[in-house]
Amino acid sequence: MPIETERETESMADQKAEIFELNNGTMRVLISNLGCTITSLSVPGKDGKSADVVLGFDSVEPYLKGLAPYFGCIVGRVANRIKDGKFTLNGTDYSVSLNRPPNSLHGGNKGYDKQIWQVAEHKKDDKPSITFKYHSHDGEEGYPGSVSVTATYTLTSSTTMQLDMEAVPENKPTPISLAQHTYWNLAGHNSGDVLDHRVQIWANHITPVDENTVPTGEIMPVKGTPFDFTAERRVGESIHEVGLGYDHNYVLDCGEEKEGLKHAAKVRDPSSSRVLNLWSNAPGMQFYTGNYVDCVQGKGGAVYNKHAGLCLETQGFPNAINTPNFPSVVVQPGEKYRNTMLFEFSVE
Repeated sequence: MPIETERETESMADQKAEIFELNNGTMRVLISNLGCTITSLSVPGKDGKSADVVLGFDSVEPYLKGLAPYFGCIVGRVANRIKDGKFTLNGTDYSVSLNRPPNSLHGGNKGYDKQIWQVAEHKKDDKPSITFKYHSHDGEEGYPGSVSVTATYTLTSSTTMQLDMEAVPENKPTPISLAQHTYWNLAGHNSGDVLDHRVQIWANHITPVDENTVPTGEIMPVKGTPFDFTAERRVGESIHEVGLGYDHNYVLDCGEEKEGLKHAAKVRDPSSSRVLNLWSNAPGMQFYTGNYVDCVQGKGGAVYNKHAGLCLETQGFPNAINTPNFPSVVVQPGEKYRNTMLFEFSVE
């Protein structure tokens, strides 16, 4: 093993899971180097008072114990599901961890969300930011090739946060699709369910799924279905018509653009008047309504149950590696994968 790599391995072993703060006076975000996890995000509501609007825990211990159903983390190397944990790339068959049988989910048993990332930079100036780096080795969880990954969270204005996720394969083509998996509750993390939140998603289509929540390969129009959020409506309005709740990939195909990012979603909580507008350059977004959250003991004694938060995971399409008509998630050595998300908070 080259000396540099040995040193790198040793320094990684020395690192412990910690929580870091970004604070610009209006917005306060706590983020851990364990999985680049947002553990807390506080923004003002209509009364001017700040509330923490993300589900999570008070310390790193519950995350280390695996008690979080992907609360607030970055997932990868490939977000969402890979059917049967199998794919073929350039004539070679690969098998990745079946951590959610019969499929692989969010990178496998020890995906990026369960790794301790290196803190490369932490700025506390007028645009506070933190940059995390992770080196994913060849064969990790069954994936081909080594990948260098970075994630930077920046408070770009008083009530705006940007996340830049980048990844560069070093020696082999490999599938890459990162996603940020925060559970949002704009009324406050401890305020019950999000069924009264109002949501708009700039997507005329979804990718419908089979009985194991894997896309069938079809791209289906949402018009006239319970999946239609092209106009703002209550999350709970038709949720009873879609099984346990929403857990579907929306095709981001109709949002206006700014600075290379598409308008993906808008979430509004009538009780606090908080609004979140999300912009992204990813082709899809998993809209998930916390269907599997069940009696999780969260921050400050809060207990999170079903639909306690909603996720807006901008991503490559699930199982794209096995679905030729979906946008490719394969990245070549030296090419740079980018997924940028802009979270704009306001009151209306």
